[in-house]
Amino acid sequence: MSELLQRRLALLGAPEYLPLLGGNLHGIERECLRVDDDGQLALTPHPRALGSALTHPQITTDYSESLLEFITPAETDPAVTLADLERIHRFTYAHLGDERLWSASMPCPLPDEEAIPIAEYGSSNIGRLKHVYRKGLALRYGKTMQCIAGIHYNFSLAEALWPLLQRSEGDTRPPRDYQSESYIGLIRNFRRYSWLLMYLFGASPALDAGFLRGRPHQLQAFDEHTLYLPWATSLRMSDLGYQSSAQSSLTPCYNDLASYTDSLRLAVSTPYPPYAAFGTKRDGEWQQLNTNVIQIENEYYSSIRPKRVTYSGERPIQALMARGVQYVEVRCLDINPFLPLGIDLEEARFLDLFLIYCALLDSPLLENGECRSCTENFLKTVKEGRRPGLHLQHQGRQVLLRDWGLELLEAMAPIAALLDRHHGDDAHARALAAQRAKLEDPELTPSARILAEMRERGESFVQFALRQSRQHEAFFRALPLSDAERQAFEALATQSLAEQAELEAQPRGDFDAFVAAYQASIIGVAV
Repeated sequence: MSELLQRRLALLGAPEYLPLLGGNLHGIERECLRVDDDGQLALTPHPRALGSALTHPQITTDYSESLLEFITPAETDPAVTLADLERIHRFTYAHLGDERLWSASMPCPLPDEEAIPIAEYGSSNIGRLKHVYRKGLALRYGKTMQCIAGIHYNFSLAEALWPLLQRSEGDTRPPRDYQSESYIGLIRNFRRYSWLLMYLFGASPALDAGFLRGRPHQLQAFDEHTLYLPWATSLRMSDLGYQSSAQSSLTPCYNDLASYTDSLRLAVSTPYPPYAAFGTKRDGEWQQLNTNVIQIENEYYSSIRPKRVTYSGERPIQALMARGVQYVEVRCLDINPFLPLGIDLEEARFLDLFLIYCALLDSPLLENGECRSCTENFLKTVKEGRRPGLHLQHQGRQVLLRDWGLELLEAMAPIAALLDRHHGDDAHARALAAQRAKLEDPELTPSARILAEMRERGESFVQFALRQSRQHEAFFRALPLSDAERQAFEALATQSLAEQAELEAQPRGDFDAFVAAYQASIIGVAV
């Protein structure tokens, strides 16, 4: 264990400071496709009973009208966060009719690209902007890729923890800068070690053969309807999933917050010739917000992002530049098709351990090719993470994935002990032990379990995922919400519809001018 990590854990282990480790905030965003009874993509509009996808704080849509996104409030106890997520699922199922939620990250069989519905957000300028942004995604990357679903895990350490560490280390920077750079340090360590999350929780080793639309690939045939890689953990996070040639040079190494925000500001203001060839309009109709490397900062595909809660009308980069980093958003997690929520408490507790470890550990700058090796370790793990004897690059040498993983888990054990002492149980130690077992036996990983079950049952990927979807549907429908919970969700839905109607009743102004002002709001921000 490093000297810095030892000192920090000793400080936080003191009785008066131990509660700070229990003050982390957790939020989950879970995406999932709506499908019909046969497991085909639902082409119906977003159910009105769920409220407005534009203004509802917990139930919205992502890329497609068929791609739901559930958003929990931030809670200090991940068990409460998961309970929030479960209630959202139960309310949604009460209004899905004969549709259900797809259980996996990789999509169900998709119709022709033209038939995949892009999400609609109404006639207000902000609603139109959200729709045009998604039209741009379709133009740039195709609709198929945008139907992949995942789980985003939002995490922050207790606000009072940062000034304590800063005082103890004699750091004289402004507190906001210390906190921001500490989160950027967390992100650098996440880049170093996130291959481990892909091994432990990757759950997309196979996909429907139609997903590739005839594109060349190096996958193998599992059966006539399914493609896979035998040692893969997460094809979703490979170059077959989220990919963009335009973004290939946009790989911030997170050596400081300013370089990160500068790189995104440059990307949203630099034309990219292939996108310029499309133009922003065709026959007078908007087809993308601009012709730049990315239309808005959210288009940057990354496995983790620094975040700050935004004010109304404020853009994410503006919030980061004005007030610094407040939390991180982990974006590389697959939906576990064996779990009704796609994630469970054991995984959440391990994620806490992992992220606290990344935050408290020394985090030198990513230099001398380390940024590239981080990317290569990640991609190697998503494609062949369970391969026996697989080696990764670590400090200029080749190490066994298994050995490095066990070493990292051992380093997290003191954090688990402190958290369990604070909570008065052994839940974090058990979460750690469950991950250790996966490193010792790859057959326990979700990716291996999926392939094993498909083989045992003679199922294609789609048959497996549909069977799991039906099991989850039965789980949620068996226990409806209480009257009070149902009424609270109905009130939220009604309120969101009223808020959208109010937006649409306001004088709208020229949409072209609205888009231009939105674009200028980021280009003109002073560094």
